Amino acid sequence: MVIGSVGAGKSSLIRALLKDDREVAKTQSLLFRDWLIDTPGEYCENPLQYRYLIATSFDTKLLVLVQDATRERGYFPPGFAGGFPVPAIGVITKIDLAAANPEKAERLLRQAMPKGDCFAVSSLNGTGIDELRDRIDSLLQIGGTR
Repeated sequence: MVIGSVGAGKSSLIRALLKDDREVAKTQSLLFRDWLIDTPGEYCENPLQYRYLIATSFDTKLLVLVQDATRERGYFPPGFAGGFPVPAIGVITKIDLAAANPEKAERLLRQAMPKGDCFAVSSLNGTGIDELRDRIDSLLQIGGTR
């Protein structure tokens, strides 16, 4: 399950992971695509919506927290990942942009998930996507399902 704020790059990340050439559109509700769940950014930004994320996570094996490298602040509260019954990894998106600060983005992610892998990626040019996909494969053991 992929979670992050509005505009963090979740849908573009999923598109890159699935090697999908469809145009990215705003996610309005939970979208189940192949082996991934795309969540609306509003679910991350509004604490009243956390219950939907937590309930959905019971049907998942992995939480993917997404932080935009160009953002000045994080949208996850401290210890956010600990409220879920599944392990979490972090993904820093938009590292190819001039305003990107991957180090700051990782610090923001680490507040929400103190342990777990973090990957810096660009969904646009593909940097880091193969490594992230391989790590997800190893954690979920989904190798032949794509």
